[in-house]
Amino acid sequence: MSAESVPEGAEPLARRLARQIAAGGPISVAHYIGEANQHYYATRDPLGADGDFTTAPEISQMFGELVGLALADVWMRSGRRPDPAYVELGPGRGTLASDALRAMERAALVPKPHLVETSPVLRDRQRAMLPTAVHHDTIDSLPEKGPLLVVANEFFDALPVRQCVRVADEWRERVVVAREAEGRFLAVPGYRRIESGLPPLAAQAEDGAIIESPIVGAGIAYALANRIAKQGGVAILIDYGYEGPALGDTLQAVKDHAFADPFADPGEVDLTTHVDFTMLGNMARQAGLRVHGPTGQGDFLAQLGIHARADQLAAASPDRALEVDTARRRLTDSDQMGTLFKAMAWTHPDWAVPAGFDE
Repeated sequence: MSAESVPEGAEPLARRLARQIAAGGPISVAHYIGEANQHYYATRDPLGADGDFTTAPEISQMFGELVGLALADVWMRSGRRPDPAYVELGPGRGTLASDALRAMERAALVPKPHLVETSPVLRDRQRAMLPTAVHHDTIDSLPEKGPLLVVANEFFDALPVRQCVRVADEWRERVVVAREAEGRFLAVPGYRRIESGLPPLAAQAEDGAIIESPIVGAGIAYALANRIAKQGGVAILIDYGYEGPALGDTLQAVKDHAFADPFADPGEVDLTTHVDFTMLGNMARQAGLRVHGPTGQGDFLAQLGIHARADQLAAASPDRALEVDTARRRLTDSDQMGTLFKAMAWTHPDWAVPAGFDE
């Protein structure tokens, strides 16, 4: 474990989890993910070449600019409602917000930035880039008046999911036990039988199949959708994922830009699961919103004009032309981020369809 990630005198997370399991028995996979990611994000800036992974806003300014212009465009075509707030969930270093707000200002839209972030390390990074931003621990304290212009880029993938595993003719919750080696754990079927709440495809699943239930993400999505239904606005959600329900274990870990064991050194690796966009859409529809997409990130950015923007940047700085083209391809090509990453939008019923979502 890195010395800088564990405060002096503090008990390492892996040791605390092992002690918790020894005292009270196995913990759920969802609990394990929640504890691990809370520690991970609270104790470091994981982004960039010196971190563990890189997100789209860090690859190129084009990403945030186009998202910001999409928000400004739908706000204008929906009547320029007063007192809009820019809201970002899990804003990383604040790069996306900075690029998006700069683009919005060119379109005569200057919303107050509100960032939903719990990590003290990342909050410091965000304050340096966005001194006027207001921080929130949850969406509950967001402004209650005026429309919300929401962005969630690679936010839902880091939330805990419940995993259920087929054992013979029944389903059980998947739980985590400690192994003899310090810092290492193992996921196994628990004793608790799951009687309800599984999708119909569970009946045809084979022994050993896994179903993931994004209970935490569903709750946040539904609460956010209800705020937009009440106040007006739009949300653009971008993440890697699928249209469910589906079978499969998508839990993965990343460390130093490479895949790692998700059940080793909790709190020292980034844990994610693929996002169920069908679930996100269902939560929005239940709140009365209109849902657009999902569509591939590549198609989404192409509709917003990334190719023209790349040409513009390359012409303005010929020495950066290769860098700009490489970034464009990374964001849009189907063998990179263009297909696996998807975009979805929610809008209040009175709002226009956002650009980037052909209907």
